[in-house]
Amino acid sequence: MTIKQFNGTYFLNEDRILFRFNTQNQEEYRFWFTRRTTLFLLAASAHFLAKKLEQTHSPDVIKALNEFEKQAILDSVKSEASQAQVYESGVNFPLGFDPLLVMDITCALTKNGEKIAKIEDVKDGVIDESLSVDFVLPGGANLNLKLAGNTLQTMRVLLDQLRLQAGWGDAILQATNTPNEDEVFQAKSSQNISIH
Repeated sequence: MTIKQFNGTYFLNEDRILFRFNTQNQEEYRFWFTRRTTLFLLAASAHFLAKKLEQTHSPDVIKALNEFEKQAILDSVKSEASQAQVYESGVNFPLGFDPLLVMDITCALTKNGEKIAKIEDVKDGVIDESLSVDFVLPGGANLNLKLAGNTLQTMRVLLDQLRLQAGWGDAILQATNTPNEDEVFQAKSSQNISIH
């Protein structure tokens, strides 16, 4: 599946984002992102992108690279908007026409297509270009996306703009190791509950 376009809309009454993307095969996928899943996806993807870049760059260079990529994408979006590029709705809807609520999200770096257990185990900068992102859907279904470079950054810029529009604040990442050390290291979102 090759992603062609992303689209998102914040719905105030739902306090959710309708996130959709289409593919080169004219398929369209539609999801509801809550505040929790959106903030987690932004925080986790930023964390893993930084971990990947740490293998070859200093923290100052990483920050500059991220800002440069974000600005380049924003400039590209502005020039495309002036040319009135419209989102092309899909013809086929593999998961159905109605948006599905994303219950949870997991993210992981990959090496040779396999999720990495621990970043410390990776030698010689052999991390894959793409980030593995899993959308956990109702009923236990799972949609895995392998998002590389510009595609990942484009999605991040869109979600960040929608986050600002919604007034959701900044993302905070909580990382946990799975009980089995041989399992994949995954950052998982969790809901903070406070009682007053």
